Amino acid sequence: MERSMWFLDQKDMPTKWYNVQADLPEPLPPLLHPGTKEPTRLPPPLFPEAVNEQEFSKERWIEIPEEVQAAYRTYRPTVLHRAYRLEKYLDTPAKIFYKYEGTSQAGSHKPNTAIAQAYYNKKEGVKRLATETGAGQWGSALALGCAFFGLECKVYMVRVSYNQKPYRRILMETWGAKVVPSPSNDTEVGRRFLKENPDHPGSLGIAISEACEDAFAHEDTKYSIGSVVNHVLLHQTIIGEETIKQMEMADAYPDIIVGCVGGGSNFAGQFLPWIRDKFSGKKKNMRIICVEPTAAPSLTKGPYTWDYGDIAGLAPIVKMYTLGHTFIPSPIHAGGLRYHGMAPIISHLYKLGWIEAVAVPQIPTFEAGVIFARTEGIISAPEPCHDLRVAIDEALKCKEEGVSKAILINHSGHGHFDLSAYDAYLSGKLVDYAYPEAAVKKALKDLPEVSEAYK
Repeated sequence: MERSMWFLDQKDMPTKWYNVQADLPEPLPPLLHPGTKEPTRLPPPLFPEAVNEQEFSKERWIEIPEEVQAAYRTYRPTVLHRAYRLEKYLDTPAKIFYKYEGTSQAGSHKPNTAIAQAYYNKKEGVKRLATETGAGQWGSALALGCAFFGLECKVYMVRVSYNQKPYRRILMETWGAKVVPSPSNDTEVGRRFLKENPDHPGSLGIAISEACEDAFAHEDTKYSIGSVVNHVLLHQTIIGEETIKQMEMADAYPDIIVGCVGGGSNFAGQFLPWIRDKFSGKKKNMRIICVEPTAAPSLTKGPYTWDYGDIAGLAPIVKMYTLGHTFIPSPIHAGGLRYHGMAPIISHLYKLGWIEAVAVPQIPTFEAGVIFARTEGIISAPEPCHDLRVAIDEALKCKEEGVSKAILINHSGHGHFDLSAYDAYLSGKLVDYAYPEAAVKKALKDLPEVSEAYK
């Protein structure tokens, strides 16, 4: 009988995060201060100093604190699967592997950084964390991390997801977090948007601004973010470091690595450890494919330019692929992919040509999710349904071309709280949202002006 699952013993769990900044072919552009427009570090009131240091570190390996490792061991290492049933259904010669992050308590990859951030904040005497969440995956994970380390947690949840996913809110509240729909009446930013539109659907940009305002307003509070920034991508590399060991156990090496991207943390956590082999020339032809929704296609439709990470301009200005920080995305079910920009590291690698990007509509992604559920048995969150779509398409290309390739999927989490989305798909009520070009053109008019020296 062929083996279909590869486990790592807990004693073999990686004890270091991989920092790609040590190996980038060209260094990242600097962060710019939102006021002065000059190079800056992250504002000290936002993050603990240990996290600030990681954000700019050039050390290749960063030790995972023992307290964080102990918390990781409540759900890690996660399993690598071979998708034999999916391969048979597709009648493809491709070998399809998927690293499944849905077995954490929060049901996704997000605790990998939530636990680390809660630890560093606790160590520096912080009492309370404020954050945003789109689909609720990140908010759930931070609520869990705060419960582990005894911190209060305030979550600003994008209103459309707050209404679509009530059980995510209940999960966060069960772990002790206070959750409000964003825009909310709890901040000046939120009140401004509610005054303009009492039924505002919200956006990650607005929710980020609310959480940042909250952190700036309370001395005992720091801000915590679940994607985009360098230290979050760093914490997620435990995924790829585990997968490298497991693919060796499977006697396989990926020709194609596929993952969904919103802010970019889950997929970066998988592919950054592998891209070392592209940098070195060991695996020059390995394809790394970022998959985003057509409703928020920052990589495939946005320009590579300087923009704010939030709608109010409280956060530093970063160079990234962006749809404009005032862009309000369509209410697709993949709430974690509705961000207006892309992680600077991913943007940088895409600009340099080391990785690829493709955008897919909502309905075909759920078609792939249903195929995966009926073959592999896992009901996927709407976000990883995007990479399932592209992985299936690549496997079918292998069938057409008569070639066998190893395809590695980073599966970021389960969809147990997303069954209303599956119901909409199965009943024929799900709709696609195209790239709203006029809205993005309008949002791009609000990009910050920066010095010619940084363009």
